Amino acid sequence: MPLDPVYARRGRIAISALFLLNGAILGSWAPQIPLLLPRHGITEGALGLLIFGMGAGSMAAMCLSGRLAERHGSRALVRVTAVCCALALPAAVLAPDVVTLALAMAAMGASIAMMDVATNANAVELEQATGRAILSSTHGFWSVGGFLGGALGGPAIAALGSGGHALTVAALSLAVVALAWSRLAAVPVTEDPTGNGTGPGPWRQGWTIYLIGLMALLSFVPESAVLDWSALYLSTVHGAVVAESGMAFALFSACMAAMRFCGDAVRNRLGAVPLLRASGMVAATGMALAALAPSTALAATGFALCGIGLANLVPLLFSAAGRHGGSNPGAAIAAVSFTGYAGMLVAPTVIGASVAPLGFPAIFLALAALLVAVAALAPVVAGADSARPEPAPSRQQA
Repeated sequence: MPLDPVYARRGRIAISALFLLNGAILGSWAPQIPLLLPRHGITEGALGLLIFGMGAGSMAAMCLSGRLAERHGSRALVRVTAVCCALALPAAVLAPDVVTLALAMAAMGASIAMMDVATNANAVELEQATGRAILSSTHGFWSVGGFLGGALGGPAIAALGSGGHALTVAALSLAVVALAWSRLAAVPVTEDPTGNGTGPGPWRQGWTIYLIGLMALLSFVPESAVLDWSALYLSTVHGAVVAESGMAFALFSACMAAMRFCGDAVRNRLGAVPLLRASGMVAATGMALAALAPSTALAATGFALCGIGLANLVPLLFSAAGRHGGSNPGAAIAAVSFTGYAGMLVAPTVIGASVAPLGFPAIFLALAALLVAVAALAPVVAGADSARPEPAPSRQQA
């Protein structure tokens, strides 16, 4: 039976707020990172190892989050991980020594990753229950949260100190969690066809999930490349000054966030497959334009166009994965997230090693080819528009 519209609307507002919170915590962490070096007397190399440990914590958590969401329900996992995320930031910032810092950063990475899987699973369940796309706009709120956390973090640290900033973010985060706590939707889940009460785990979802995971990897790598290398490309190849080189990623992020808020309406009208195909081709065109542009302005325009195209790729892939997961959407999303984020961890090293022999234009053209491949695989996400099976009344999320 369908959800009550008022209940579903409250659930959508609550999960959107928690997407924003997840992005804001991660954005608030970014301006704290440079302060770790003088505080703990560590080198850039040591900081790199700490950040790698944070990423390793994220990847390990993704392997567990699908099963936890299936066993306890996405709503319960969202609640617990949101509280953990709120507390993880001050734990890392106020860590008294490097060992404690390493443990706190790994815990923060795990908390953010598990919350990411849980919020996506809850949003997919709402999509299935209401028959309306919402995942693109929820990802838009994540983008807004990341922008707010990063933009306000520096001034807040200057005014309150690093510890005061972290504690303030934690207090505000807990307030958001408290407001969303009772409003999160508990969507009935379907019975597993095997009858054993549990759906398949993250790595037993069938070949379709592996293909969606590959598409996620091919989508995440260009996004990571723009984040890590666009400014250096504009400064070294086009001679852009600092203000101009930084503008490329700002335009990319702004266009991505804006398009995500439009994505649900477009998907509801056209369907997932046409939207993903068009998005992949727009992103590929933008990346190719950035690679071949003769000027800084045209290259920045290419990155902005790439942001428009990339905006809805990952939300569409997560939606398709969650619906494919049946009784365990969290496990399917965890598998796709793991594969996609693995690409983001590996991509900077591979691209960095390729710059000298190949040059940035060739690398960006190769990334454009990856996005064309994603567009060609668009029929794989047809399941994102499928009707949700009638839920069994005997099992509901707590």
